Amino acid sequence: MTVTKMSWRPQYRSSKFRNVYGKVANREHCFDGIPITKNVHDNHFCAVNAKFLAIVTESAGGGSFLVIPLEQTGRIEPNYPKVCGHQGNVLDIKWNPFIENVIASCSEDTSVRLWEIPDGGLKRNMTEAILELYGHSRRVGLVEWHPTTNNILFSAGYDYKILIWNLDIGEPVKMIDCHTDVILCMSFNTDGSLLSTTCKDKKLRVIEPRSGRVLQEASCKNHRVNRVVFLGNTKRLLTTGVSRWNTRQIALWDQEDLAVPLTEEEIDGLSGLLFPFYDADTHMLYLAGKGDGNIRYYEIGSEKPYLSYLMEFRSPAPQKGLGVMPKHGLDVSACEVFRFYKLVTLKGLIEPISMIVPRRSESYQEDIYPMTPGTEPALTPDEWLGGVNRDPVLMSLKEGYKKSSKVVFKVPIKEKKSMVVNGIDLLENVPPRTENELLRVFFRQQDEIRRLKDELSQKDIRIRQLQLELKNLRNNPKNN
Repeated sequence: MTVTKMSWRPQYRSSKFRNVYGKVANREHCFDGIPITKNVHDNHFCAVNAKFLAIVTESAGGGSFLVIPLEQTGRIEPNYPKVCGHQGNVLDIKWNPFIENVIASCSEDTSVRLWEIPDGGLKRNMTEAILELYGHSRRVGLVEWHPTTNNILFSAGYDYKILIWNLDIGEPVKMIDCHTDVILCMSFNTDGSLLSTTCKDKKLRVIEPRSGRVLQEASCKNHRVNRVVFLGNTKRLLTTGVSRWNTRQIALWDQEDLAVPLTEEEIDGLSGLLFPFYDADTHMLYLAGKGDGNIRYYEIGSEKPYLSYLMEFRSPAPQKGLGVMPKHGLDVSACEVFRFYKLVTLKGLIEPISMIVPRRSESYQEDIYPMTPGTEPALTPDEWLGGVNRDPVLMSLKEGYKKSSKVVFKVPIKEKKSMVVNGIDLLENVPPRTENELLRVFFRQQDEIRRLKDELSQKDIRIRQLQLELKNLRNNPKNN
């Protein structure tokens, strides 16, 4: 045990991130008065990019979320415009990494929808999505954008299926059908060639998404795995979950061999979910507890003990979920290396929390800001679906962090009435999604019934006419 401690202690001391601290924004730079959803689904209910903050909110008559321009801090009015086209609770929202005005949402109404937010934010309620995607037969709990390819979106439903959507044509092109229960989490490796999932069936999987083939599978019978995250290019995965003794724990895995974890560590005895966030640029892992106000952070090493504990940010206000600012939205002049947006449900408050490396110099710190994945896609959907893998297009935060992407979303023209993926028509068993659609189906059936009744009535009249003619023929002696 002494040897292990000696081996990592010098590395820990020399780390430039050992004194990273969390700084909560002043109250005037928070977002206040937001009716944050009370849904107990284990998601973040929050998504942020360099332009907007989106939060799933409480609403009557369907699901909705707020989209607020980042500079519009302070108190949000109760009648602030919402994105409110879903007919069921919104369960997940994610910004397109390459088109900052486009956001995907999924809902209990079985649909995935895409919305285009105007630059200045909403002036009135938005009810019309630019694209509605139907293919799941039950509610949809997760959406994830592909990390390097434009217009490829993944959705995971309570039908235990993951659909891969090509948004250039507005249809699912692949289906991953290897799960036997609800999918809890999806995470991509750096170039998006691999997908890892956790599932209620207590299995951790590494999947080749284009073929749907399971490359590795761990059956975690002695503990539950809830969340998974790829640790950059290290070929390692980190999971959070609950041990057999009901304590929160994390585990590190080799993505090419999930037989046993490389290391496991118990965190505490609290009951809330542990959300993991990994920053590949600084090799830092953040663990945030749902229902408590703590964020622990570690440095990930390539050799044992792999995880070096750095510090803990503490707050008395419990967090329901956390949004994370993309790298190009950080304040590099303040040596900010990570930024959370924390949902405090009881106060209706969104608090920005900046993770800062203390430095005296005000010049650009290249050692803490390496080249990082930017806002330009590396691949088109056809390239990726054809088997091409490519690393993200990198950008420097010194020169390019204010540049906006030139990628524009084009709404596909959809004409197909069926969606056959892996030989299955996905729309065959999909129920009517909205009240309007139910009414349309009802009235269509009513019209059909009325038409059939009219036909029967006409045939009845014709039969009676023929019977009368026959009777007249029989009773007319001239015809005998």
